Amino acid sequence: MTLVGKRRKSRELAMQMLFQADVGRQNADEVRKTFWQAREEVDDATRGFAEDLFRVAKARDSEIDALLEQHSKNWRLTRMPAVDRNLLRMAVAELLGYPGTPAPIVIDEALEIARRYSAPESIDFLNGLLDAIAKSRL
Repeated sequence: MTLVGKRRKSRELAMQMLFQADVGRQNADEVRKTFWQAREEVDDATRGFAEDLFRVAKARDSEIDALLEQHSKNWRLTRMPAVDRNLLRMAVAELLGYPGTPAPIVIDEALEIARRYSAPESIDFLNGLLDAIAKSRL
């Protein structure tokens, strides 16, 4: 697997961890305890980046959710599909925690993951919201 493939896999795993914490109402330690048990095949680099994204998202959850609420004027966070909500959290965590990664790459990677996990009609919404947040952070 290439570095790009490993990074995308890390992003997917981070989104899944956030989803588990959100939907399962688990704290970060509970998620970590159970999440990796079924994923022993994940290499250390992939797991490390996923953990970093999850850590940033959980540490800055209030800031991330405020950004999402601010830029999704007509959508409350709780009314968004859980997959989209946690995909957005993962992407915004990367924008905030990894300022060296260009925003277009973060957005493109999030949209590629969305094509796999989200409804087709969500793609434009996710793209617009992430683009607005990225522009506000520059």
